[in-house]
Amino acid sequence: MSTSSPEAVKKLLENMQTDLRSLSMECKKKFPPVKEAAESGIVKIKTIAARNSDILATLKDNSSEVVQPFLMGCGTKEPKITQLCLAAIQRLMSHEVVSEAAAGNIINMLWQLMENGLEELKLLQTVLVLLTTNTVVHDQVLSKAIVLCFRLHFTKDNITNNTAAATVRQVVTVVFERMVAEDERFKDIVEQPPPVQGNTNRRSVSTLRPSAKDAYMLFQDLCQLVNADAPYWLVGMTEMTRTFGLELLESVLNDFPGVFLQHQEFSFLLKERVCPLVIKLFSPNIKFRQGNSSAASPAPVEKPYFPICMRLLRVVSVLIKHFYSLLVTECEIFLSLLVKFLDGEKPQWLRAVAVESVHRLCVQPHLLRSFCLSYDMKQHSTKVFRDIVNALGSFIQSLFIVLNTGNPAATNTSTGGSGAQGAAQGGPGAGGQGGSLTTQAAFEYRGTWIPLMTVSVQGSAKATYLEMLDKVEPPSIPEGYAMSVAFSALLDLVRGITSMIERELAEEEAAVRREANPDQNTQPEPGAHLVWEEMVSACWCGLLAALSLLLDASTDETATESILKAELTVAVLCGRLGLVTPRDAFITAICKASLPPHYALTVLSSNTANLNNKAKKTASKTAPLAKATTTHPPKMSRGNTGASYSIQGQSVQIISSSSESHQQVVAVGQPLSVQPQGTVVLTAKNIQCMRTLLNLAHCHGAVLGTSWQLVLATLQHLVWILGLKPGVGGALKPGRAVEGPSTVLTTAVMTDLPVISNILSRLFESSQYLADVSLHHLITALCSLSLEAVEMAYGTNKEPSLFAVAKLLETGLVNMDRIEILWRPLTGHLLDKVCQHPNARMREWGAEAVTSLIKAGLAYKHNPPLAQNQRLQLLLLNPLKELSNVLHADIRQKQLESVLQILQSQGDSLGPGWPLVLGVIGAIRNDQGESLIRTAFQCLQLVVTDFLPTMPCTCLQIVVDVAGSFGLQNQELNISLTSIGLLWNISDYFFQRGEAITQELEREEAALQKQAQEKGEPLNRPFHPAPPFDCLWLCLYAKLGQLCVDPRPAVRKSAGQTMFSTIAAHGTLLQQSTWHIVVWKVLFHLLDCVRKSSTTADKEKIESGGGNILIHHSRDTAEKQWAETWVLTLAGVARIFNTRRYLLQQLGDFFKAWEVLLDHIQSAALSKNSEVSLAALKSFQEILQIATPVKDSAMPTDALAAMGVPPILIDPLSAPGPGRPLLRSDSMLERLTSYNGAELQAPPPGEESALEDAALWWSAWNTWYRTGTDSTRPPSGGTGTDRPSFVPSQPFLTALVQIVPALYQHIKTVFSMEDLRKLGVILHGAVSIPISSDASPFILPSYTEAVLTSLQEAVLTALDVLQKAICVGPENLQVMYPAIFEQLLLFVEFSCKPPQYGKMETKHVANAKYNQAEWVALNYVPFAERSLEVVVDLYHKTACHKAVINEKVLQNIIKTLRMPLGLKYGCPSESTWKLAVSSLLKVLSTGLPVARQHASSGMFDTMWPELANAFEDFLFTKSTPPDNMSIQEFQKNEAIDVEVVQLISTEILPFAIFIPKDFVGQIMAMLNKGSIHSQSSSFTEAEVDVRMREEFSKVCFETLLQFSFSNKVSTPQEGYISRMALSVLLKRSQDVLRRYVDDERLSGRCPLPSGQRMKLDCQLLRQQVTEIIFVLKAISTLMDSLKKTQPENVDGTTWAQVIALYPTLVECITCSSSEVSSALKEAMGPFKDFMQPPVSRVQNGES
Repeated sequence: MSTSSPEAVKKLLENMQTDLRSLSMECKKKFPPVKEAAESGIVKIKTIAARNSDILATLKDNSSEVVQPFLMGCGTKEPKITQLCLAAIQRLMSHEVVSEAAAGNIINMLWQLMENGLEELKLLQTVLVLLTTNTVVHDQVLSKAIVLCFRLHFTKDNITNNTAAATVRQVVTVVFERMVAEDERFKDIVEQPPPVQGNTNRRSVSTLRPSAKDAYMLFQDLCQLVNADAPYWLVGMTEMTRTFGLELLESVLNDFPGVFLQHQEFSFLLKERVCPLVIKLFSPNIKFRQGNSSAASPAPVEKPYFPICMRLLRVVSVLIKHFYSLLVTECEIFLSLLVKFLDGEKPQWLRAVAVESVHRLCVQPHLLRSFCLSYDMKQHSTKVFRDIVNALGSFIQSLFIVLNTGNPAATNTSTGGSGAQGAAQGGPGAGGQGGSLTTQAAFEYRGTWIPLMTVSVQGSAKATYLEMLDKVEPPSIPEGYAMSVAFSALLDLVRGITSMIERELAEEEAAVRREANPDQNTQPEPGAHLVWEEMVSACWCGLLAALSLLLDASTDETATESILKAELTVAVLCGRLGLVTPRDAFITAICKASLPPHYALTVLSSNTANLNNKAKKTASKTAPLAKATTTHPPKMSRGNTGASYSIQGQSVQIISSSSESHQQVVAVGQPLSVQPQGTVVLTAKNIQCMRTLLNLAHCHGAVLGTSWQLVLATLQHLVWILGLKPGVGGALKPGRAVEGPSTVLTTAVMTDLPVISNILSRLFESSQYLADVSLHHLITALCSLSLEAVEMAYGTNKEPSLFAVAKLLETGLVNMDRIEILWRPLTGHLLDKVCQHPNARMREWGAEAVTSLIKAGLAYKHNPPLAQNQRLQLLLLNPLKELSNVLHADIRQKQLESVLQILQSQGDSLGPGWPLVLGVIGAIRNDQGESLIRTAFQCLQLVVTDFLPTMPCTCLQIVVDVAGSFGLQNQELNISLTSIGLLWNISDYFFQRGEAITQELEREEAALQKQAQEKGEPLNRPFHPAPPFDCLWLCLYAKLGQLCVDPRPAVRKSAGQTMFSTIAAHGTLLQQSTWHIVVWKVLFHLLDCVRKSSTTADKEKIESGGGNILIHHSRDTAEKQWAETWVLTLAGVARIFNTRRYLLQQLGDFFKAWEVLLDHIQSAALSKNSEVSLAALKSFQEILQIATPVKDSAMPTDALAAMGVPPILIDPLSAPGPGRPLLRSDSMLERLTSYNGAELQAPPPGEESALEDAALWWSAWNTWYRTGTDSTRPPSGGTGTDRPSFVPSQPFLTALVQIVPALYQHIKTVFSMEDLRKLGVILHGAVSIPISSDASPFILPSYTEAVLTSLQEAVLTALDVLQKAICVGPENLQVMYPAIFEQLLLFVEFSCKPPQYGKMETKHVANAKYNQAEWVALNYVPFAERSLEVVVDLYHKTACHKAVINEKVLQNIIKTLRMPLGLKYGCPSESTWKLAVSSLLKVLSTGLPVARQHASSGMFDTMWPELANAFEDFLFTKSTPPDNMSIQEFQKNEAIDVEVVQLISTEILPFAIFIPKDFVGQIMAMLNKGSIHSQSSSFTEAEVDVRMREEFSKVCFETLLQFSFSNKVSTPQEGYISRMALSVLLKRSQDVLRRYVDDERLSGRCPLPSGQRMKLDCQLLRQQVTEIIFVLKAISTLMDSLKKTQPENVDGTTWAQVIALYPTLVECITCSSSEVSSALKEAMGPFKDFMQPPVSRVQNGES
């Protein structure tokens, strides 16, 4: 219920009347005046109540009268009455019905009561009610009321004193509240500006309103009183304490700052009164030095006094907090003083309250910011902010210092209470000294142990000692209190500043984001950045020194966490502000704390040194005139000797063990250094720091910049000590221990390891959120770290640190979306430094990183996709190619494995990356091992089998090159061979996809051509200007060509076969012009190379083919192996010339090519290697058998086959059936015909082609001739003892000769006599060549078999072909017959006289020893005999030919046959002379009629004597038959002789008229000779009859007889024959008879012979008897014949000879033989007819 409501008023009136009545009652007896006044008061009140509507206002107007009774009552000094009156007065006051006058009266009354010491508490209550309920009390009245309260404060009664103190405080507050209210009332009224202020307060008061004036006067007098001066306004003050005055001043300043800031008068008071007062009162504290004991001790007043000092500091705090902007200079002084109070020389309590004051400042970041603006950023000003922070740091540092001066004051505080006592007094959280309670949070540093207490809530400065307003004596400070406050202050300072700046930064960034519509409120003030930077620059050195020291000393996890958080926050802030030096300094501190003590880490040491230099520079820039002590940055060095922290130039070096002692060791490991010695330990704190470091890097990587280097270096060392090793993708996992002592980890850290590992990974994963620049810093740092690890790993086989490499990989993997910006530095470093490293583990990881990145990059879904971003794809693949430059096998292995994986996963989408990938596969060297080459080859196989259709056609050439390079590598033969197979597969692919490839290549070619034209350069590509598709084939052929001359025979063989098969199968796809290149650049080039290699190959024997493979003797030298290659190559080229002749003939220089081919054939044929030479001839044969192409291809398959396409290729395309596609429109056949229609037609008939053909064949003939001449030419020197250098083999010679028939078919039209002679020479030479004895069993038949060798067969075949051609040829050819006869007859001679090969000694085949190296002459008998048969046969056909007659062929035949006929039994083979005889008979039966026919021409004149001699030599041979000849044999031979005589009797003698007389005479003489027995005497008796050739003699004789008398002589010639025959016959008879008679005579005279002699004589006798009987019978026959003959046919000489026989016959009568006698009778009988002259002679006597 309000005091002005009717009910309240009514109640008031009632109460007043009641009070007055009570007063009246009390004073009725003792104090009547009072009673009367009371009663009149009742009437007055009632009157007012009755007459007025506004009772309260009327009451107020009349309040002096209303109050009077009560005042009088108080004047009675009776306690009961006084109390009643005071209560009534208070009621009136509470209803605000007291006027100013009444109030004045009341105050006066209260004063009197006060002076009388009555009702002191009631008085205070009344004053308070009076002043608080209304504003009527002003000026002097107010002042009196206040003085009254003050005086009551100084009574003897404690309760009164305290109540008065409270009242004074309230009253002072009320005074100022009134002023505030007054200002509020008048705030809208525009005031005249006050006149210009003077220096005195008196003038200034006049302008103030009443309440303001009161407040002013009060405050001024408070200052006077504190300063111990007389007050101006508070008249009547008797006593005052400074402590109370200071409290009042503080409360006014703290509660009403606006008053002082808005009113100049009050501001003036602050400046002129308050500040000088404070400074004056501070002076004892400033001058005092604890422990100073100089001789002249200062006055006791000068000693610092705790209550005043503490209150002064409170006032200062308020001044600074609220009026700092007014009192800039003064605050500078206060702050400097505050800093001084923290000095170690000051008393402990002073330092404690000072540090509490500092803490109060530290929780006000905006205030600190203002300091920075006003002092630190102003020139020639004290660096206040910096000093505060540095002082705090120094203060903390000083707490750890134990001065070794021996002064107990060093350890005991000035109060005489030791630290232990202080703790015992119950300081918050106190623990026993020395940390006997291990749970106590504390700091310990170098033996000094300081407990840590909870002093205030974070962010508020709740002081303990600044609030001890009741203490007079300085309290004893518990141990650790000052440290705890300072620690809190530091943390609050950091927290405040960083959060303030962070907030403003955030606002600024928000404003930047809202730039379109900037909001004025969020705009940071101009120069905000400068302030932030200055604040950080000013405070970082002090903060860092203090925090680092605390971190080192901390034993409590929570405290450590707080320190680390503070360091982290500052580091991040510095990073955000771009302050590199302080950022790096804080990060360095965290890094050092993470590592074991004294851990030597270069990057941190060097960084510290740099920081010191930078900090010095910074300090000297910011404070050129500041004190020298403030320019030193904090020094932090942790060497092995100890630690040094320095602030403000005060450095403390403590050489003792650091704070490890109280830390829990959680891990023991090895340091990461080049020469690790011993082990290092990690404590729980190290791990805690490490986690902070991880947190920093993870959450604030964006601001780390170059400090990444520090962070990562530290993490690397920690990871190493903990034994974490990189796994897949670069994540670190607890791995096996490094070499040396094993890493020992406690269970505590073991559970932490996965977490640490996870955070580490997340740290690098979070790099995906970093800006590009920050990411670059991270990459640079990792590269730099990696570089160090690389350097360290040189020259040692110890495990290297792979941290950097693993993390580079991890960073790359998570930043795939922007891989371009970091790809080059990342891969560049890995390739240049890591992959090339000699340490295998380091290398392996480098390669792992590069390949993983490439694979991830290719697999990542880029935007745009890689297929559309060719540049990126090439960028990603390039490092893969670069790896090829690394020579280490393990790197190459890794590279190839990744290529395999890339092919398997991304092979289809490589597109423009194919050249790079293929380059990698093909980068094989022979120094790489088998396994590497095998892996690379797997990749190639995959490419060829799966990816040829997906790659750009321009890459096909690279595929060919790569496949070729695998063929050429010499590590693994199987791969070389398989790669040749791949080339075949590639060629098939070209063939099948020819059209598509052609189109794509031509498009590409056009683009390249255009580019080249624009640049003005010629198009540079191999085999230009052949069409691009053909170039592909040419590259394939060129590559196969290289493989064809590989050092390994198996490779050469396989490549050769593949190449020729490919050309055969797919050559039709080539343009005509390309064939030119194929012939000259591929085929002939290959032939040249092979020829060169073959001729220079080593002849040394190769023992084995590697491993246990045995080599066949035919391949056991390099020369023999090259021979095989030469054979293969030559055969292949010849086959191409054969199958593609008509296509090649259109090239223009076919003749030249043909010549070159023939030259190769010739040089191969003349090679000393029999295999090569023989093969060359086979190739020669092949090119001679070139068939005319089919004119009309009924079947496509035939046509293709004719062109050399193997059936295996034709079949699947041309035979539709189940599972086979029907012929496509671009089928092989169509393509073949479209490519080269001419191939399928016969060449156009015409003279030109005929002429060209003739030239070709003539060239071939010349080659053959040269080859034959050179190969059959006998060796020139040597007597046969030296083995000749080379003798052609029989198969070679056979092949050489076998070429003739085919070749002759082509050249017969131009074949001349001269050529025939040349041919003959070669044939003769070939047949003459002996064979080596070791080869002879394989070539020769046994001697007994009369079989021809292949060579001999071939020679005869050749001659046969020739003679047949002559036979059917034109007339002019027939002149060659004689030459053929001549040749054949030469061969016939071989039967008796084998040819000589130069001067070589040869053995007869029968005597050859096969295992000896000697030459064996062939058995020429069968050959000669066959030749003879050919001669006979040929002569039979050609005897009448003019040339045969003219060239005396018959004579030559006879002449040749003379030898075997003459030798007869002397012939090497019996068959020879028999064949010779039969041949002679046949020839003569044909030839003699011809000879007779041409007798007149004289052509045969010379033949007759030759024939006569031949008969003579044969029939009367000088050779004797062999002893072992059987009678049957003899008889057969005699029958042959008889045949000859019969021939004479039938073919010669009957035609004597055509035959020269001499010849006939010779024949007759022969017959004569034959008809007489003249055999040798070496026969047994039984055989004599037979051996006497009686049959032969008989035939001879009969022939003689036959021709002695011809019944009718038709010509004189016949008569002449008869005469001659008779003459010879008679002569012979005469001779026989004579000899017989003589022998008879002799035998009669001889003495008796011995048995042997008798036997012989009997034999001879028998022979003679037979002969004489034969002669006698012949005579009797002759006589009969003469009788029968016409007498005119017998001339006189004959008669004379007949008659002359008679006496001889008579002499024979004496013979003893009865047989002879009977024969003699018969012979002599007819003579009776001659006893008378013949009748005819008488009749014709005249004629």
